[in-house]
Amino acid sequence: MSDSQALRDSFALVGKSGDEVPRYFYSYLFLIAPQVRPMFPVAMGTQRDRLVGALGRIVADADDPARLVPYLQQLGRDHRKFQVVAQHYEAVGQALLATLAYFLGDAWTAELQHGWTEAYGLVARTMFQASEADSAVNPAWWNAEVVRHEPRGFDVAVLTLRLDHPMAYAAGQSVMVETPMLPSTWRPFTPANAVRADGTVELHVRAVDGGLVSPALVYRVRQGDVLRLGAPVGDRLALRRSDGRDLVLIAGGTGLAPLRALVEEIAWHGPPRRVELFFGARDTQGLYDMSALRQLAQAHSWLRVTPLVGADAGTFDNRSLAGPVLRAGVGRDCAHYVCGSPATVAATVRDLATGGIPQELLHYEDAR
Repeated sequence: MSDSQALRDSFALVGKSGDEVPRYFYSYLFLIAPQVRPMFPVAMGTQRDRLVGALGRIVADADDPARLVPYLQQLGRDHRKFQVVAQHYEAVGQALLATLAYFLGDAWTAELQHGWTEAYGLVARTMFQASEADSAVNPAWWNAEVVRHEPRGFDVAVLTLRLDHPMAYAAGQSVMVETPMLPSTWRPFTPANAVRADGTVELHVRAVDGGLVSPALVYRVRQGDVLRLGAPVGDRLALRRSDGRDLVLIAGGTGLAPLRALVEEIAWHGPPRRVELFFGARDTQGLYDMSALRQLAQAHSWLRVTPLVGADAGTFDNRSLAGPVLRAGVGRDCAHYVCGSPATVAATVRDLATGGIPQELLHYEDAR
């Protein structure tokens, strides 16, 4: 992108206006293109955060096409579920330029306008081309019938879904989920299984306080309901990052889901390796999937499962699960995967690094 530093500087200046920026952007967008309003949820807080996050990443990676282009292509594929067409990209570009001009004021120059116009043109073309290519091989979304809904405690449920079309995804990737109770409100969840021949996907869901989608999935969804799933995204928890090493998997709560999917992937497709899975919870009720984990461990000698409860789970004041893992001495040359709440992940990764685990062997992604 031309003069990417100028883009970063101007975006940083606009960012000082905080939440007013995405509010202005969406107000302008819905004014000039009211037909796009139904594509967005009624509650726009999360959507505003995503806009700022996406723009921040785009300008940060403006000089690194090897990182930026795949990200934009994935954005384009993922936006197919909103049924985005070329005219929508034009409206978004117009709203973006108007927002930048408004908040930059006298600092909005002809040079900046040219730079942002050129940059957005590249973004829109890359996203749209990826969307068009994906439409030839994948649906815009997958319809997923709930064939089983199992409460596992007062705030956790395991949902088994049967997809109407095959979905190719890597263990550890996440999918966006929409329930008909909350149209246009999508939230990411990670399947707890590798791809299965019967086309089923298992989701582990904890009802988040103040959330919308997760409480609906735990308390209101029933067998026979049909959800929508978006295209698989993400690779930070993919097995290929482990370079064939033995694994240490550290899960907090429903952060177990992607790590259990990795276990299934190894069981079905290899290569064989030693896997140590630590599953942490505040109490025994939080170990909601131990029955399935024990069955996996009994079937595969290379897998060992260690539940961590209460004091065994480290000091839950800071939510770190690293202590018992490091004390177990399972191998500092293993690839370590961590998944759980943002607090659990941050504290565990910090303590693992302090305990001597090299940064390149730490793989993690916050569960949502």
